[in-house]
Amino acid sequence: MNISQNYSLQASNSFNVNSTSPKVYFPSSVKELYQLVNVINPPFYILGEGSNTLFVESQAPVIVKPDIQGISVVEFSEHYEVTVGAGENWHQLVCFCLERQINGLENLALIPGSVGAAPVQNIGAYGVEFSDFCVKVEYFDFASATLQCLTAEQCQFSYRESIFKKSLQNRVIITHVTLSFSKKWQANLSYAGLDCLAKTSTAQEVMQQVIQLRQAKLPDPKLLPNAGSFFKNPVVSQAEFSRLIKAYPTLPNYPQSNGLVKLAAGWLIEQAGLKGFIHKAVGVHDKQALVLVNYNNGQGSDIVGLAKFVQQQVQDKFAIEITPEVRMISSQGEVSFSSLVDTLQLSEENHG
Repeated sequence: MNISQNYSLQASNSFNVNSTSPKVYFPSSVKELYQLVNVINPPFYILGEGSNTLFVESQAPVIVKPDIQGISVVEFSEHYEVTVGAGENWHQLVCFCLERQINGLENLALIPGSVGAAPVQNIGAYGVEFSDFCVKVEYFDFASATLQCLTAEQCQFSYRESIFKKSLQNRVIITHVTLSFSKKWQANLSYAGLDCLAKTSTAQEVMQQVIQLRQAKLPDPKLLPNAGSFFKNPVVSQAEFSRLIKAYPTLPNYPQSNGLVKLAAGWLIEQAGLKGFIHKAVGVHDKQALVLVNYNNGQGSDIVGLAKFVQQQVQDKFAIEITPEVRMISSQGEVSFSSLVDTLQLSEENHG
């Protein structure tokens, strides 16, 4: 297994913030995961491609960066099952499937990151989520040094949530996911931006439209460091939605099957007057307010401070709390945004 010491993570996170890990392990097989059991102790962090990670301090914890590869396809009479190594790139998986007429993932094209990160966040875009296709997720449990498997139901998927962000957070490493795709495919064109396509559009045509939409709205992290959507879209009760829609009739909204209503966090941020806002070396993107950008080698703490300000402005205007979907990593491992905000406030008070 490859191991690096005093490893700069600047090229390993899409925010391009500089943070150094004392040791990074690069397991490329399940066998190498077993080797880690006796040599690694908390706190550590499991890092994929770093597209949803913000290192908030100059020192990072020990990092495990798995790179388990491989894609296998089993064809059944009415569906395909695709099993994928966690180290595979997500967008490359989408392309792999569509090239073989295995349709369904086209709405999730160009989402950055690894396949292993997809179930953690239950990634989603344009009316589709990872959980729509998931059959099972296999993972390595450090505590018991065993391989385990969860069905989709056991993964406790919800909007940007899963068991891997709850009871199994940073305790396991996802090794493989298995997805199912019906041969009776129909294009999902319900989301704004796709509803202009013909109902007879092919999966390739849907993917190309999704790619164009994402490229038009979201800055390329290689050119302008960012982590895509920084905040989750808030989900509110019918009563709260009724209050808001009376005051803001043009508020974008998406009714959910459980009776709640999802709102567009980017619209809320823009209406709070923050689109294009710049503070120090970081700012809110001028085309998509849901994206926070590291313009000029800002530190992780700068982005946390900006996110805190954005959150407060939205709270003041709409009485709605927006919360980050980006994961915050300190020298002691993953930490909550609220605890970081508390630390920032304490620091400001001490310097006041």
